[in-house]
Amino acid sequence: MITFNYLFPVDDFKTKEVRLKQWIIKVIHCENKRSGDIAYVFCNDEQLHEINLKFLDHDTLTDIITFPTTHSNEIISGEIYISIPRVFENATHSNGIWYDELSRVIIHGILHLIGYNDHSPEEKVMMRAKEDYYLTLRP
Repeated sequence: MITFNYLFPVDDFKTKEVRLKQWIIKVIHCENKRSGDIAYVFCNDEQLHEINLKFLDHDTLTDIITFPTTHSNEIISGEIYISIPRVFENATHSNGIWYDELSRVIIHGILHLIGYNDHSPEEKVMMRAKEDYYLTLRP
């Protein structure tokens, strides 16, 4: 089951939840995986920074942190924390459409749960290509 939890308000987002959940499941199936329990938590910069410090020992701002909650190679489960202010900020540097940027970050988290990384330049290119492709499938 996919859930969306709001520690930070996201205007006009709840109306898109059902279609987003279907899209997320479609992406998981395209990667030949099954959807388990996935929780998205929308928060602010301070909340995500605190999580980053506490669990990853990183003293930086970020837009997303992903924690897998299963060791299965077939079932995708985890918690995905997203800073909505960071998404808005990133959108101003890209196409300016916050919903597009939020969609990219939502799928970025799924790709991390599936096993993709973005540490090396090659991994970043692969991650971006996957994001771009799956964004074309978004309803």
